[in-house]
Amino acid sequence: MADGVTEGTVLHADLDAFYASVEQRDDPSLRGRPVIVGGGVVLAASYEAKARGVRTAMGGRQALQACPDAIVVPPRFTAYTEASRAVFEVFHDTTPLVEGISIDEAFLEVGGLRRIRGLPSTIATQLRADVRSRVGLPISVGVARTKYLAKVASAVSKPEGMLVVPVEQELQFLHALPVERLWGVGKVTSGKLRDARIRTVGDVAEMFESELVQLLGPGAGHHLHALAHNRDPRPVQTGKRRGSMGAQHAMGRGDHSPAELDLTLLTLVDRVTRRMRAAGRTGSTVTISLRFGDFTRSTSSHTLARPTAHNQTVLETARTLLRSRAGAIKDKGITLIGISVGSLDDEPEQLALPLDVTSGGEIDQVIDAVRDKFGGDSLRRAVQLGAHDHLAVPHLPD
Repeated sequence: MADGVTEGTVLHADLDAFYASVEQRDDPSLRGRPVIVGGGVVLAASYEAKARGVRTAMGGRQALQACPDAIVVPPRFTAYTEASRAVFEVFHDTTPLVEGISIDEAFLEVGGLRRIRGLPSTIATQLRADVRSRVGLPISVGVARTKYLAKVASAVSKPEGMLVVPVEQELQFLHALPVERLWGVGKVTSGKLRDARIRTVGDVAEMFESELVQLLGPGAGHHLHALAHNRDPRPVQTGKRRGSMGAQHAMGRGDHSPAELDLTLLTLVDRVTRRMRAAGRTGSTVTISLRFGDFTRSTSSHTLARPTAHNQTVLETARTLLRSRAGAIKDKGITLIGISVGSLDDEPEQLALPLDVTSGGEIDQVIDAVRDKFGGDSLRRAVQLGAHDHLAVPHLPD
């Protein structure tokens, strides 16, 4: 880099059109042609299909109207898992500090490699070449001082590009971006911001934090104010794998109907099981934690016969545990619900329901794929439609 310009040491590596790229890699006849993975719903589209207007989460019929000559292929999740493992081997050969955040993306910290590997931009260039030569897939890499900005840089550099955001220029780069580039800004939040004539990240940065909180609520307000100023102190995290994964939501005082409680529980289970599947973990102990209106707490758990990350299995177990506390909820009121799945391991999924649960597991994977590629709000259950999106606002990963 030129004198006076400093490179950050965080890399965000993100495979391009992952599922479609695997299909094109494995079938040479698909290369250079518009490819759609998934029939009823588009799980992934090659860049040739994207150029014709095909988007992830689009209905299959609509996608073919936009691109009639697209080639539709069924998803092959085993092939995608194998490709992901091969790519992560490249990541770990590059640096021991790797934090996987989904099947096709990760953060890498390369600050300690300068003497032996060179500048972060040099390492990123070699990483892209290694993924292409060893795994045969295109990948984009962002290089920046913070995880958030590295992720934005990789997205801007797509397809198959690399973008370095010098430390001295990071706010200049960030503030020119549309508000939708802020991590956690979906359609609802974007609409609120644009209705208030807030169109760029720079517009957000010029607001007082209290103004954002008043407009969006405390969670999103504090979160977006920090990101607009590129405040993201999270390091790339590796090390011991956690023994449980969970999520909770404060309900607030007042009466809450059974339907509202069930919707909250459903949304929390969705969040937890999705994180488990992204991490390749299964668990056998389902626990719900409740805080009542008198500030007392209750914890109930149930251990399944087999470990699972199947959404419906965890949900039905959590519902049973919640029903067992219905009397206390009626008498005391409820102000918080938490759900966690413990006894996590890395064993392959073995679903516990005696029904046709294999198809249920595949449905979970399809839903995860749509949300990973198109955002957490892109696919919602019917019961969630029209509900407040306070549970759906993504938070920065732990």
